[in-house]
Amino acid sequence: MRGFGELEAAVMEHLWAFPDGATIPQVHERMQADRDIAYTTVMSTVHNLHRKGRLTRVREGRKHRYRTTASRAEHSAELMREALGSGGDPRAVLSHFVERIDPADSRRLAELLATMEEPPR
Repeated sequence: MRGFGELEAAVMEHLWAFPDGATIPQVHERMQADRDIAYTTVMSTVHNLHRKGRLTRVREGRKHRYRTTASRAEHSAELMREALGSGGDPRAVLSHFVERIDPADSRRLAELLATMEEPPR
């Protein structure tokens, strides 16, 4: 899973805001509030994301309702996993990452790791 291009990221942001998915006209309307963008551009981007497996779709009358195949958090976690796997020495990558994150996030990470290491009851 790679990151998104600029338009793909914008479409995904809008689709993540629709818990039950959205049609292309709904996504276009939302995107129009931020920028002047052609309907066909939104349509092509949505179709590309669907083709890449990033969206599912269900027919509703004459339109399709699109939903993301991963939540924003799941997508971010996958990007982090890929970065760790492609950054050379994983220990060095993790060390640099932890040195640069906010202390509160560092504590949350430590707490999460501690709960994951607890033996099952």
